[in-house]
This record gives sequence, structure tokens and C-alpha cells, in this order.
Amino acid sequence: MGIGWRRSGSFRRGSEDFSPCGGYGLEDGGGAGTFRGVNSCASLGIGLAGFGTVGSGVWNTLERNGDLITGRTGGGVMLHVAKILVRDPAKARAATGEVPAERFTTNWRELVEDPAVDIVVELIGGTTDAFEIVAAALRARKPVVTGNKALLAERGVELFALSREMDVPIHFEAAVAGGIPIIRTVQDSLIGNRIHSISGIINGTSNYILGRMTDAGLTFETALAEAQGLGYAEADPALDVNGWDAAHKAILLATLAYGFPIDPGLVHVSGIEQVRPIDITFSKNLGYVVKLLAVIREHADGSVELRVQPSFIAKTNILASVHGVFNAVAVHGDAAGEALFYGRGAGQDPTASSVVADLVEASRSLRQASGHRGFLLYRENGRLVPVEETSTAYYVRFDVTDRPGVVAEIARVLADHRIGISGTHSPVNPANPDAEFVDMVFLLHTCAYGKLKQALAEIEGLDCINSEPVVFRIESLG
Repeated sequence: MGIGWRRSGSFRRGSEDFSPCGGYGLEDGGGAGTFRGVNSCASLGIGLAGFGTVGSGVWNTLERNGDLITGRTGGGVMLHVAKILVRDPAKARAATGEVPAERFTTNWRELVEDPAVDIVVELIGGTTDAFEIVAAALRARKPVVTGNKALLAERGVELFALSREMDVPIHFEAAVAGGIPIIRTVQDSLIGNRIHSISGIINGTSNYILGRMTDAGLTFETALAEAQGLGYAEADPALDVNGWDAAHKAILLATLAYGFPIDPGLVHVSGIEQVRPIDITFSKNLGYVVKLLAVIREHADGSVELRVQPSFIAKTNILASVHGVFNAVAVHGDAAGEALFYGRGAGQDPTASSVVADLVEASRSLRQASGHRGFLLYRENGRLVPVEETSTAYYVRFDVTDRPGVVAEIARVLADHRIGISGTHSPVNPANPDAEFVDMVFLLHTCAYGKLKQALAEIEGLDCINSEPVVFRIESLG
């Protein structure tokens, strides 16, 4: 089937009917190597898979700023929501009150296959149904916009391969750091740069929890409960506090920066569950703050270091001043130098803003007769540095039996492994000065993490050690 013409349809925004173009759009029959395009004046239908916080935010943004968006794109395209996938149409309709009932469906195939849908937006989360929706949309030659970092981090290799095969783009600005335009910056604005490093705070929930522990002296459990009460943390906060939400985002950033597929199973991830008030106090006294930090760094041989963990960073570092649920990402390129991106990392409006920006980019793709404006892997493979080969200084907390010689026993093992000690401390609990078990803190010089792990495994075998040591990296960023 060859290329034909499709009249741009009318749609309703608020109480008015719009037929903005009255023109026609290019349409093909899905032949191999062809890509649909529309003329310079068209109405493009959006299929929203998911109508929760972000999905309804996209609807609201298009309703509120649709004319503004059209004007800023040269008056070429009007975007409207043609179909919405939900589990319960009655509930969704009651929640909004403005969306016509006929726009809702409970069948994702109906959404993807609807001829009125030109672009598919996946916002349902997860990696199973979401994968099927995105794959089906690509096969239908419909550009995809998604905010699903887990999907792309875990199954992106398959989807990017399909995107290349069908010559149809996937856009995913909303998958990392909410309203911060970090994806487009790395992919487009810094395209001429060799990215030396990316480091950042990319999970607002953990940042809020650590901030409350620092500012108000709360325990982890109390700060988490407060975050849940304010809606910053989910009822099941596992992915936020165990580091994997940040890790999925870091994997996407590293994939963009270095162009090869990354196996999540090779990424070192540690969460904030073991952070205690004593660690916060120590960080303050030493001139640091504790942050859940994502670190991406290219080594001289082209290999890439990628890890996520709670870290001590100097109070003078700009990332130390990122508070609450805000995110910040520092990118160092060889030409651009250091650049910092800061803003809300989640929430309805910031994330919807990124989705709408991707919708505009997708609409530009449709206006071209051919071409691919989304991300594609551009290296078949690359080496991810094993975490054992990465090096920093360390803060290590031991739960020990309080008796003479404990410090000497631990220090002997560290010396045997040629790990230097910059300081030790064992605080006394005023409420229980005669406690049998105490926390012993060691500050260690820079060494390979693998060497430290070997030493700690030996130390755990000492009869004075009561539990697994807690390790935080002391980061030197820049």
C-alpha cells in the first residue's frame, strides 16, 4: 500500500471545537523502510497509556497550553489526546470530570491500533505490559514517548533494536529527573562532547529522607514514614530507598553518554536503609553530608564506571546544597566543561512537562518524510568497570564488643591488606556509657573496593565483630 492522504480531524479542547488545519497529512501503508509524515498543519492524536498522576498532568498541560505549544512550534501541529488506556473508566472519568467517556479504553491494543492515535505515550510503569505496548506501537510505526526508566534500563536493548528496525523513535525525557531536561542535553546539546563524568542526586525520595535525618535528627524509619505521609514515598518504597530507582536512571544516562547496552546485573547498587543518625553526625563533624549518589565516569581506557550508593560528599560541593525532593545532575564534557542541572525530579507537572516536550519532538519526527530523531545505541559493546576495581576513600562503621584491643585487631587486618587509616573514633552513648556493644568508625585512605572487601571479610571473622560492617564512600567529585 502506498502513501495516501489523511484529513486532519477536529477535536474538542475545553468547551470549543477545533479544526485547526483543515488540511491533509501524509500517511503510508506501513511498508518497510517508510515512515509516516504529516503536512505542516495538522492535528496529531495522542494515545495515553495510563492516566494516573503523570497521565492526567499531560492532559492538563495540553488543555492549558495547547495553543502556546502550537505557536512555539511555528503553528504547525496541534496535539490532542485521542485515546486513554485505564483500568477503570468510571473511576478515571469521575476523577477528571472533563474527559469525554468515549476517549477511555481498557484494551491497550485498541489504543495502539486506533487510526486516530499518531503517537503513543506509555505511563503505566512496570516491564511486562509496558513492553508489549511500546513494542506494538513501534511495529505500528507510531513514535513512542515513555517515562518508564525501569522498562528502558532492563529491556531497552530489545526496544532500541526494534526502534532501529522499524525506523521509529522512542523518546524518554521523563524517565530521568522529572522536569530537568537532562536526556536531551546529553543526547543533543552535548553531542560534540566526550562525556568524562556524570554524577548526581536523581532520587528525590531518598534525598528528602536523608535531608530530614540531617536537619531534624530523625531516624531513617521516622523520616521514611514522614515522606510517605507527604506523598513523597510510595506505600512500598523499596525502589526508592534500596537505590534501584536511581540506578535505572543512571543506566539510561550512561547508555546515552557512551552508547552501549548495560546489563543492570553488573551495576553496583546500595541503598540508604542502613544510614543511621550516628553516620549523619559523623558526616557533619567531618565537613560532609550524606547523599544517595549516582556516579558515572569514563576511565582512560574507555571503560565506564557506574555505581549508586550513599556517599559522603563535601559540604562545599554544590550537590551538597540539593535539599528536599529536588534532583541535580552534574555533567562534565571535554568541550563544555562542567554543567549543573537542577530541578524537581518528580511530581505531576514537572514530569508532564518532559512528556509534552517529547510529544513535540515526536511530532517533528512525523512531519519529516523519513529520519529517526530518537536515541539509538551506537556501540555494540563496551566495558563496565567491575566495582571491585573502583577506588575512593571510605567511612566504615563496625558494631563491636567493647573490650581492650579491638582497634588494634581491626587495624592489623587493614595493615595486612595495605589499607591506610586516616582516623578512628568510638563515640560513647551518654545514656548507656557502660554498653557492652558499641559502634567503631574507621576512616580509610583511598583504595580499590575489591581490596577493602577482602579486608572486611577477614575482619568479620574476628570475635569482636557482631554484624556486617557498614561502608560509605567518601567521594571526591569534580
